[in-house]
Amino acid sequence: MEKNAKIYVAGHRGMVGSAIYRKLEKEGYNNIVVKTSAELDLRDQQAVALFFSKEKPEYVFLAAAKVGGIIANNTYRADFLYENLAIQNNVIHQSYLNGVTKLMFLGSSCIYPKLAPQPLKEDYLLTGLLEETNEPYAIAKIAGIKMCDAYRAQYGCNFISVMPTNLYGYNDNYHPQNSHVLPALIRKFDEAKKSNASTVTIWGSGMPMREFLFADDLADACYFLMQNYNEPNLINIGTGEDLTIKDLALLIKNVVGFEGELTFDSSKPDGTPRKLMDVSKLHNLGWKHKIELEEGLKLAYQDYLNLVV
Repeated sequence: MEKNAKIYVAGHRGMVGSAIYRKLEKEGYNNIVVKTSAELDLRDQQAVALFFSKEKPEYVFLAAAKVGGIIANNTYRADFLYENLAIQNNVIHQSYLNGVTKLMFLGSSCIYPKLAPQPLKEDYLLTGLLEETNEPYAIAKIAGIKMCDAYRAQYGCNFISVMPTNLYGYNDNYHPQNSHVLPALIRKFDEAKKSNASTVTIWGSGMPMREFLFADDLADACYFLMQNYNEPNLINIGTGEDLTIKDLALLIKNVVGFEGELTFDSSKPDGTPRKLMDVSKLHNLGWKHKIELEEGLKLAYQDYLNLVV
């Protein structure tokens, strides 16, 4: 990408989009186009068509999506399916119609079958049943991957798909009900510390295994792949390392400085037993994460404190 290329970052106010925006600025790009959801509703076909015909971006990072944790995914099943399909259909199709040089579509590790072998290789896609609680979101993301490949096959578009593992970092969502497990735990431990609570209750058994990648590392990988990856099919982005939710909770407990005990509420859902990415494809291209989990948790916790003050 030339330094003066016009780049559209869809979803620039979210955790992922804002990290990509920061990375591009850091690398010296000065022609970045962004619109808030109030300025441009990506679910609106006509509005997206007008935006693309007017702006004519050369590169697109499609990081806009309706996202949430287990509760949000399971509660708003129709919204997660409809809104994500609408967003990606509009942006991908208009990118084709308006001659975008290259588009990157960002998915999620939940696209893989619930009981797929571990670690998750890219070719495990569509080999089994999905996790029930986030199936609508996963189906939308799978459709996005297949759409990028279909536009490549039929029209020769250089549209690529990347699948990040679980993310955390600056500008995360700490909503009590709609957040993912890591930011939810940061909030829980901080509130427990401030109220001098004796215990913190963790949802589920604490036994599921999860992998976490700092969002700025993801942005670095996306930038790298935009320069170096031009193939059909998806590519995983992660650390290739995971830990139990219990061990994650203990790490966050230490970072926050909570001195009470942990209890586990096994009546709450665990979700997928394990979701570890096979990142050998990415490593073989020459990219590896830089920010380890404990360091990233300290950065995320400080960001949370800045948000709640």
